[in-house]
Amino acid sequence: MTASDSSSAPDAALRDSLLMRTLRREPTERTPVWLMRQAGRYLPEYAAVRRGHAFEDFCKRPDLSAQVTLEAQAILGVDAAILFADLPTILEPLGFTLTYDPGPVIGNPARSAADVDAVKEVEDTSALGFVYDTVRAVRKQLPADIPLLGFGGCPFTLASYAIEGGSSRHYEHTKRLMYGDPDRWHAFLGKIGRAVAVHLRRQLAEGCQAVQIFDSWAGALSPGDYRRFVLPHTKALVEAVRPHGPVINFLTGNPALLPALAECGADCVGLDWRVDLADGWATVGHDVAIQGNLDPTALYAPLPELKRQTAAVLEGAAGRPGHIFNLGHGLLPTHDAEAVKGLVKLVADLSAR
Repeated sequence: MTASDSSSAPDAALRDSLLMRTLRREPTERTPVWLMRQAGRYLPEYAAVRRGHAFEDFCKRPDLSAQVTLEAQAILGVDAAILFADLPTILEPLGFTLTYDPGPVIGNPARSAADVDAVKEVEDTSALGFVYDTVRAVRKQLPADIPLLGFGGCPFTLASYAIEGGSSRHYEHTKRLMYGDPDRWHAFLGKIGRAVAVHLRRQLAEGCQAVQIFDSWAGALSPGDYRRFVLPHTKALVEAVRPHGPVINFLTGNPALLPALAECGADCVGLDWRVDLADGWATVGHDVAIQGNLDPTALYAPLPELKRQTAAVLEGAAGRPGHIFNLGHGLLPTHDAEAVKGLVKLVADLSAR
């Protein structure tokens, strides 16, 4: 079985949905659209559900996570739901402590060789049962023709969280290990990648139709460093997951990495807004689907300008089957929910074939 003919659900409505056909690069009547962070703080409905809950507790409440996942899809009218969860949760089974202040904070970052060596090999991700409970709850309630996307972090981004202890501008600690002890670095990323693969396969088994992997921080790398220190691990992750469902591989911050990103073997490559969609698709090859890539800040523009920029992204795809419309990164807390709804309608109207 390959990703081109597999789905976690045999139901024909899901298999023939706009998003799943697009991932197989089949012709569709219009371009499908979903938006990163579509369940988020810009939505009043999300704020109402979130009120009174610490983020880490909120993420571990399947009833609440399922509610905001479902509400975002229904309110926006997008063509896929994206599981509400957080990337670094997979680090907890590996032995890291995770809190939020307000972003992710690792209480025991892996700064020494002994710290890195102590990271666990994870073959069972049952500790993340709250994620799988959310998947089942969402899939049970989603419309029959709306796919559910699972997601996970790529090995480099997760390793950076684990080593830096949180967000970073320069990744000093991460690159110190990467350059100074390559063997230990590769062993560490191998453990992370294998854990993420288990986690993503479980999401697909529980009811997701496809998954997106995020390398949010790999843009800090040069092409040479990406190929040497990261590509083997992301490629191994994709290879471990693809037989179970399609994989979207999204990296942000450095268009120079696109040729290497194409070698990871995903079904679809996500583009950020720093590259023209036509150029990006030509770079990764038209034998894969493409996703993106409107600048999220375009949602602050007046409607005529938003329409112009949306049309430009669609025109970059040139009508070729295999384009999923998305932002070049996630929605922002200060976005206007009405503008987001308007964007979804614009995509449907402008891309109708």
